[in-house]
Amino acid sequence: MTLPHVTVIGAGQVGATTAHLLALKGLADVTLIDVVEGLAQGKALDMSQSAPVEGFGGSVRGTTDVAALAGSRIVIVTAGLARKPGMSREDLLAANANIIGPVAERVAKTAPEAVLIVVTNPLDLMVALALQRSGFPRQRVMGMAGVLDSARLRAFIAQRLSVPPTAVQGMVLGSHGDLMVPLTSSITVHGEPVTTRLPPGELEGILQRTKDGGAEIVALLKQGSAFYAPASSVVEMAGAILRDRHAVLPACAWLDGEYGLRGVCIGVPVQLGAAGIERVVELPLTTEERAALAASAKQVSDGIRNLAAVQASAK
Repeated sequence: MTLPHVTVIGAGQVGATTAHLLALKGLADVTLIDVVEGLAQGKALDMSQSAPVEGFGGSVRGTTDVAALAGSRIVIVTAGLARKPGMSREDLLAANANIIGPVAERVAKTAPEAVLIVVTNPLDLMVALALQRSGFPRQRVMGMAGVLDSARLRAFIAQRLSVPPTAVQGMVLGSHGDLMVPLTSSITVHGEPVTTRLPPGELEGILQRTKDGGAEIVALLKQGSAFYAPASSVVEMAGAILRDRHAVLPACAWLDGEYGLRGVCIGVPVQLGAAGIERVVELPLTTEERAALAASAKQVSDGIRNLAAVQASAK
């Protein structure tokens, strides 16, 4: 069986782990691209040598040549600077914009039919930039954040209640940052509302830990940031597209009136299939959740304006 071609740009911890998971799950032939000579090549060679042990049949290759993007079904962008202790996602804005903008343009030129998934922070702003610079329709540009934030929330609740993580269902919307919006009213454990298991104060503490989930890992690692869960999350999205699963997952998407929001990239539930984003799924939200999503969207809108100003001043 011929596998689709997926390119991962950036061979750091997130990119390399993403490439390996794509291969392990038999989802794609993977190309790993990095500007550092030998980095992508070495990691790809190492992964390919695990194939006889793991039993995957797809290929993994590494290169510095962006022409290898050609024919990609999906392009996953992890390239960029990682956060350091004390650094916010917004601190990365100017530096990573100078990476993502040119990458999006090159993807549009070399892989014009690809679906583009951005992982680089600050996530919501980088998705908006990738959409603008690629010229792709909004259905084919998205960001990975909601799957990760939702996974962190579910993991924390599962650990607290000593239940399997799969027993906990919940979704986090909004921006990938301090104003993310956990849908508290819909969190369940074994199908029952989480509020029957946890008192409000304790649940609020878990929600705050979810918002601080990335920073907690950055502080513990001292150097670098999270990569296992981010890689698993973007591979979940890629799998839904490659296998045309029509799966509903939270993703950063450009809104055009959905949830009463327009002209902003933010985390919302989307249905993912072969075409990318098939539709934005509008869930019923409480008054508080809708207000929180609007506040989150305003922060992102302000960030998009700031990004435009930063780019203008750099010219």
